[in-house]
Amino acid sequence: MKHSKKYEEAAGKVDRLRYYPLEEAIELMHSMPKAKFDETVECSVRLGVDPKHADQMVRSHGSSSGGNR
Repeated sequence: MKHSKKYEEAAGKVDRLRYYPLEEAIELMHSMPKAKFDETVECSVRLGVDPKHADQMVRSHGSSSGGNR
């Protein structure tokens, strides 16, 4: 399947084998071409807790206060 020019441009900016620090990942995300729909970003964070223990369970969510920039 052929991808669009915007997709190819965005994919060329990202090294899939590298872990990015949060600040750098956000800057990279904002440098990507904008889409014509509401975009979603997923973030995985390793917290180093054991979820089997009740006192170490972590559940949360976040939202962007300013929406799109």
